[in-house]
Amino acid sequence: MALTTEVDTTATVTRPGRRKLRPSPGADRAASRLRHQRGITRWVLLTLLAVATLATLFPFAMAAINAIKTVEDYTAHGPLGLPRSFDLTAIKDFWQNVDYTNKLLNSILISASVAVLGTVISVLNAYAIGIGRIKARNALLVLLLLATTIPQEALIYPLYYLAKAVGLYDTKLVVIIISAVLSSAFGTYLLASVLSAFPSEILEAARIDGAGRWQVLRHVVVPVIRPTLMVLMTFFFIWTWNDFFLPLIMLVSNGNQTVSVALGSLQGQYTSSPTSLAAASLMGILPAVVFFLIFQRTLTRGAVAGAVK
Repeated sequence: MALTTEVDTTATVTRPGRRKLRPSPGADRAASRLRHQRGITRWVLLTLLAVATLATLFPFAMAAINAIKTVEDYTAHGPLGLPRSFDLTAIKDFWQNVDYTNKLLNSILISASVAVLGTVISVLNAYAIGIGRIKARNALLVLLLLATTIPQEALIYPLYYLAKAVGLYDTKLVVIIISAVLSSAFGTYLLASVLSAFPSEILEAARIDGAGRWQVLRHVVVPVIRPTLMVLMTFFFIWTWNDFFLPLIMLVSNGNQTVSVALGSLQGQYTSSPTSLAAASLMGILPAVVFFLIFQRTLTRGAVAGAVK
């Protein structure tokens, strides 16, 4: 009786007793098709991101190009033409006539103070809501969320008369206090959501070791959420820097005005000269870009840390 043997074409022997399966031709074609589709998708996304980046950088590039042109160069070649000279006259005139150094220092002082004070208020409120578990916690969070949707125009009337009554009108302190309190509504809502999921085992271990509430906040909670706090401070700084309405109403003296107010109140020769307008736009954008480049790593680190947690 003859024995017939069949050859297994889909497996090879790697070692005695073990067989390694080979992928079938159909599986190879499907994997190759999937890699091809992923490659196309990746290139489409990269193209869209490149276009979005160019669209974002276009206004900044136009301001920088036209700020270093002379009026004759701008008139001859238009706003889209490359500069035929390197002239900083428009930037120098704007810097001196607007007293840009003073406006820049005012903006940095107010924005940095709001970032720190708003974050401190947010941490204290969120610690009581997220970890302290106060009564009516959910209702309070909803109220804070609604507070972030109220426009400044609806609050400026009572805030104006309140600042007049307490003698803080036309001072940088009134803008710092109001902006910090308004910003802390969003900061409290965000941090309360983060602290509500804080590991209770860490808190219990700290309490067993004899740590009080302030020690738990300072030595346990704050170090863990430090990346989130840095991101929050960065947001508060940028929001305050770009704020125009509140400083416009509260800061009427030229020595107390911020960069945004100075740019918004340009009149006379600056509105008639396109190069001066370009210089003003450039000096308004440049500090925010520099600040973003400095704290870009902080934002990325905070976002990654929040995703991991």
